[in-house]
Amino acid sequence: MALDTRTDRRPSFTGVLWRSTVGKKTAMAVSGIVMLLYLVVHMMGNLKIFFGPPDFNAYAAWLRTIGEPFLHHEWFLWIARVVLVVAVVTHAVAAYQLSRRDIAARPATYVHKRRRASYATRTMRWGGVILGLFIVWHVLDLTTLTVNPRAEAGHPYENVVATFSTWYGDVIYIVAMLALGLHVRHGFWSAAQTLGANRPGRDRLFKGLANVLAAVLTVGFIAVPVSVMTGVVS
Repeated sequence: MALDTRTDRRPSFTGVLWRSTVGKKTAMAVSGIVMLLYLVVHMMGNLKIFFGPPDFNAYAAWLRTIGEPFLHHEWFLWIARVVLVVAVVTHAVAAYQLSRRDIAARPATYVHKRRRASYATRTMRWGGVILGLFIVWHVLDLTTLTVNPRAEAGHPYENVVATFSTWYGDVIYIVAMLALGLHVRHGFWSAAQTLGANRPGRDRLFKGLANVLAAVLTVGFIAVPVSVMTGVVS
């Protein structure tokens, strides 16, 4: 007679947390903050293009040497990329699963929707799709140089100028940055709510911060293609 050696395994705390709605919202909030910090730093680095090719190219080269000699060449850059990819995937998966869960929980006879909630949901959903597609384009354009016909390895300043010297490069980037602004505006506020930061009396503060962050990031990123188009950067 065979004995059943199987034992009941209790689900891990992480697994239980991830399967819960609160856990998924928390994962979205934390991963969103990680991406927001990256965007602020990335925007500041992009703006160095206004100081000319030597400064911008030196900045791009410095990114590959951060942490040396403790870290090997480009290790910091790859660590940052891995963290960013994990944050993006976590954010996207949690958003998708929460969306499906919300649809499944909605009564079939429910007809009337709150206009504001519906607008916010649509903005975040389509904004996320646009940004996801843009990330793929951006990597192919300025990292692998696959879709940038005039790109030259080792010349980041010239490659940025080459990208924004095409009408489609400008349109893709500007549309994506407008979507980013809307995404940050609503996402920052949602993250503050999820993490319990917007306590009574702080609503106006966090709404103001969300608007300022969205505006600064949008203008900061769009300033580069506009400057190339107008000849300020060439």
